[in-house]
Amino acid sequence: MAVAGKKREARKSVRQSGWITLEGGFAARPCVVVDLSTAGAKVTVDEAQSLGPKLRLAFSRDARTGRNCEVVWRRGKTLGVKFVR
Repeated sequence: MAVAGKKREARKSVRQSGWITLEGGFAARPCVVVDLSTAGAKVTVDEAQSLGPKLRLAFSRDARTGRNCEVVWRRGKTLGVKFVR
């Protein structure tokens, strides 16, 4: 449920390959970034249930790139993440 007066960020459909690295981990898992906004992203990944609450999302396999994220919702293989510092 949206908070009154808080507008959702505009999302851009990207359907781009990405990589998810678990917090403190090095093994990158392939994913597809379905859409993207300045605040977060919608991502599809196999075995989404095995991912923890914090992860790193990147567009290259190099774990030093990318953004820290927190999972805010899960539906099957799809995750909603928000970018955090």
